[in-house]
Amino acid sequence: MESTITHALKEWATAVDALAAGKTIMLLRKGGIKEEGNRFKVAYNQVLLYPTFEHQRPELLKVDYATRVQPVESLWHPETIRIGSWAEITDIFQVSAAETVAALLPYHIWNEEFATTRLKWKPRQPLYVLLLRTYKLPGVCTIQYCPEYGGCKSWIDLAEPISIAGAVPVLDDATYTEQVGEIRSIVSGEANSL
Repeated sequence: MESTITHALKEWATAVDALAAGKTIMLLRKGGIKEEGNRFKVAYNQVLLYPTFEHQRPELLKVDYATRVQPVESLWHPETIRIGSWAEITDIFQVSAAETVAALLPYHIWNEEFATTRLKWKPRQPLYVLLLRTYKLPGVCTIQYCPEYGGCKSWIDLAEPISIAGAVPVLDDATYTEQVGEIRSIVSGEANSL
């Protein structure tokens, strides 16, 4: 494994915080507006977790997480970004059935409205379920915002690499493996693992 990473996955700051705290191992994606080919795909398996603020909507989060969102104006971004974790994407599933999405509700931070809306958006494309083994960096790295980091895209490359040496998993092996197993059993009847 490399000791530095430049690849980053952009995600709501609330979701990044939940991953870093071990509250979830799951992200749901269909991709940003500026995704290559207008379709979501996993570009990297090892990524820094880059928190975003612009499109967070408290009404789409479960109550415990909705109160943590501070709404910002459109096109707002902080001058500096705090990166305190990285993740290995261990599993990727595609799901299309509303029943499967409903069964996954206990495993992520979004509410039922978000999950249903995300599934219905671009209905011919599946909803991607990503499982992330998240690691906390020894210290938070503060980087300068660059215009290249903006826009509705999932994957970016940072101008400077960030060291992941000394990072520790937020969940122990047994806990992570158990959660992955539970999620796999939900999606196994319907989803295709990539």
